[in-house]
Order: sequence, then structure tokens, then C-alpha cells
Amino acid sequence: MPYVNIRVAGKLSKEQKGNISKGVTDVIAREAGKPPEAILIFIDEVEHENIAKGGTLLQPPK
Repeated sequence: MPYVNIRVAGKLSKEQKGNISKGVTDVIAREAGKPPEAILIFIDEVEHENIAKGGTLLQPPK
């Protein structure tokens, strides 16, 4: 059973998460030959202040 963990900075809408899940599932099913119902996708929404790049915490978009 393939599983995918997607981490994003900030929040996504339910529609965005649905579209991402559908697209990723389609690619894995096609390329790995796995049935879509066997593919698990976890989307972790992480606050910007919990992510650093180059030693500096990310700032939320304005």
C-alpha cells in the first residue's frame, strides 16, 4: 500500500486538498500500477513559524 506524506506551509482549502489528492493518486496509480483505493495520502499543514529556510523562520504570505 503506497502512502504519500505532503507537508505544506500554511493552510490549504478543502478543494485544494481534494485536487492535490486526486492528482497524486492518479500519477501513482498510473506509474506504479497500484489501485487507487490502495493509495493513502496524508497532508500536513504546518504553520510558517515552524519551518526555517537558511536558518530563518518562514514568514506567512501577506
